[in-house]
Amino acid sequence: MTVKWDELDQRAVTTAKVLAADAVEEAGSGHPGTAISLAPLAYLLYQRHLNFDPQDERWLGRDRFMLSIGHASLLQYIQLYLAGMDMELEDLKKFRKFESKTPGHPEYSHTKGVEITTGPLGSGFAAAVGFAMSQRRTRGMYDPDAPQGTSPFDHHIYTVVGEGCLEEGITSEAASLAGTQELGNLIVFYDQNLISIEDDTSIAFSEDVPARFNAYGWHTQQVNFLKDDGSYSEDIDALDAAIEEAKKVTDKPSLISIRTIIGWPTPGKQNTGTIHGSALGEETLRALKETLGLDPDKHFDVDEEAVRHARDNAASRARKLRKDWDQRFDKWRQSHPELAVQLQRTLERKLPEGLQDKLPTFEEGKSLATRAASGKVINALAPHVPELWGGSADLAGSNKTMMEGEPSFFPQERSSAKFKGNKYGRNLHFGIREHGMAGILNGIAADELTRPYGGTFFVFADYMRGAVRLAALMNLPVTYVWTHDSIGVGEDGPTHQPVEHLAAYRAIPNLSVVRPMDGPETAQAWLEVLRRDSPAGIVLTRQGLPTLHRGKDGLAGAEGVAKGAYILKDCEGTPDVILLASGSEVHLAVEAGEKLAAEGTHARVVSVPCMEWFDQQDSDYKEKVLPKEVTARVSVEAGLATPWYKYLGCRGKALAMASFGLPGAAAELFEHFGFTADAVVAKAKEVLSSK
Repeated sequence: MTVKWDELDQRAVTTAKVLAADAVEEAGSGHPGTAISLAPLAYLLYQRHLNFDPQDERWLGRDRFMLSIGHASLLQYIQLYLAGMDMELEDLKKFRKFESKTPGHPEYSHTKGVEITTGPLGSGFAAAVGFAMSQRRTRGMYDPDAPQGTSPFDHHIYTVVGEGCLEEGITSEAASLAGTQELGNLIVFYDQNLISIEDDTSIAFSEDVPARFNAYGWHTQQVNFLKDDGSYSEDIDALDAAIEEAKKVTDKPSLISIRTIIGWPTPGKQNTGTIHGSALGEETLRALKETLGLDPDKHFDVDEEAVRHARDNAASRARKLRKDWDQRFDKWRQSHPELAVQLQRTLERKLPEGLQDKLPTFEEGKSLATRAASGKVINALAPHVPELWGGSADLAGSNKTMMEGEPSFFPQERSSAKFKGNKYGRNLHFGIREHGMAGILNGIAADELTRPYGGTFFVFADYMRGAVRLAALMNLPVTYVWTHDSIGVGEDGPTHQPVEHLAAYRAIPNLSVVRPMDGPETAQAWLEVLRRDSPAGIVLTRQGLPTLHRGKDGLAGAEGVAKGAYILKDCEGTPDVILLASGSEVHLAVEAGEKLAAEGTHARVVSVPCMEWFDQQDSDYKEKVLPKEVTARVSVEAGLATPWYKYLGCRGKALAMASFGLPGAAAELFEHFGFTADAVVAKAKEVLSSK
């Protein structure tokens, strides 16, 4: 069966090709090649297969599309224009311009119809895997017993990748996990044009991509626009048939490899690295228009009849799709009223009421690692926050990320002697794939239906930084559980002892880095992270820490965590010195404060679990905690000193790390590097003696 495809459809594709060329030429920069040669795929997908509503970008029943090759953003923008989805010709003329709807790479929450920010190659692929996992988890939460394809929570996830995406390691990590997870709702288009910025990819990329994905457990197909005899034909029927076949495969993710010529049919520049990432130039642009049968003297000269045809078709499809879906959704809502209320709350990004009362308590005077405290918090909140789910990069026992009594998320036949699960489970197993995990978490969070978390050792957060940065850029509510947070890791040695990581992650805008001092602070940290609905890393210890007697000996309650920094223990009158600390070093500051008090020095101890939250407080609160008149200040943290100087001023001093760690037990290392109460006292005296 051939797809319905007439002259107006072909004219719409021609319009898309020339618009891509004109927009890049107008901008003076950009990536026209892929947007030109993949115009038939994009048009076929948006006009015949992708379920979406041009009038409602967040329609729950929509398919999700992401452009992993984000540099080819015009490929998507032009289809949004042709579909009439809040995109007009003037927006295309402003491509890559300041404050336009059409930035150089697609941006989440900026352009309607864009599901996630892409640009760093491979990140969109990993996010697509996350969207696919989100769809399956959501279906399992709300409608697990419905036959396949009948639930209002059934939809497909599509993404387009190129050689650059497939060369990035994040893609390998995510593709391997997607195959293991048997994500039959995921369809990936591989633009096999064999060209990158450095021209022919043969110099760096020679693998058989379909064979690789077959090995991952994917369903693969090949569509060739470039024929064996050297001729070139944009075979719409073959492409349509491949998509239909992929949609029928429900137990494997699908890869459709399309052999194209980048920039076809641009005379002189097609099939070259030049057309990948630069404007065509006036001469080549004219030649392309002549080849397409258009007036070379006209710019942004669209075929109005073809545009109307595309918009009418998109609107007509949306009406039919919405009518059918609305009936299914209304039926589901009537038969599942409690779940419908839960879904609405989640869509409104609200938390259940009364979570403060659900937090666990911790025995005062007992020693407990904050990673263990975090595990208790996760399990205390799990029954009350059903949208919360997550796991670890093969470190669940160390990161304490498991929800007890909950099944794992994988096909049931993947169950092991230790972990039992099903395709709708709640505990995630990412394997040793930190970057892939973080990219997948972005996709889950961007789907806006659940709240994901993922754990690893803090030192390995280096492997996931690119995806964490994207989460911060998009303000996605991803929670990172980073354990083994300092030289307190001990015997594993300096390779596993994060030193610069707190400073490095605090440098990312819009990311909250939270380092609690004990169980009560850990509980409040989790609650505040969930309340804020934005990305955060909770940084936790391997070693046990004392649970201080809150409310006794002048110690404040842990509720101050929500402010980012608070007065944990105060002195009478104006302090002579302020001791600031985070995490495992706070109890050292408390002990030092007591020693200073015994010598007649008034010391205030300030716990600083999250600098970002403290910096957001009003000036009155910050002045209350850190009065300007008290310039004698000491910070204590087993990391680099750099982030603390904004609080220390010219007079203050930092007790911090200035080198990598060493092999040895945690207690030995803290003693060796000077993280003791006596060292804090000495540093305070040094500051007080300075002028």
